[in-house]
Amino acid sequence: MALSPGKQLGSYEILSLLGAGGMGEVYRARDTKLGREVAVKVLPDAFSHDPERLARFAREARLLASLNHPNIATIHGLEESGGIHYLVMELVPGETLAERLSDGPLEVEEALGICT
Repeated sequence: MALSPGKQLGSYEILSLLGAGGMGEVYRARDTKLGREVAVKVLPDAFSHDPERLARFAREARLLASLNHPNIATIHGLEESGGIHYLVMELVPGETLAERLSDGPLEVEEALGICT
């Protein structure tokens, strides 16, 4: 389910796709109420009617809400709009770990800086 730029999801305007994986797609979006950019992780349509997958998505949200660390994005909310379930999170600029690793292995000091 690719959301196109300009699509409104609750109070969030989709700007662009950031990435996709097994548990959903992540978009750059604009919070129209607070005037900030956020990351929106959307649960795939195939999972939106599966109680087990919905429970797993909710557990992910609760786990993120319980964590406070500079290397973990802050969660702003667990939302649903028009049958679409999504997480709203802090948008963290920069390259992904996969992008960084494509340049070669991490030095120990760099890995420790990411992990601690």
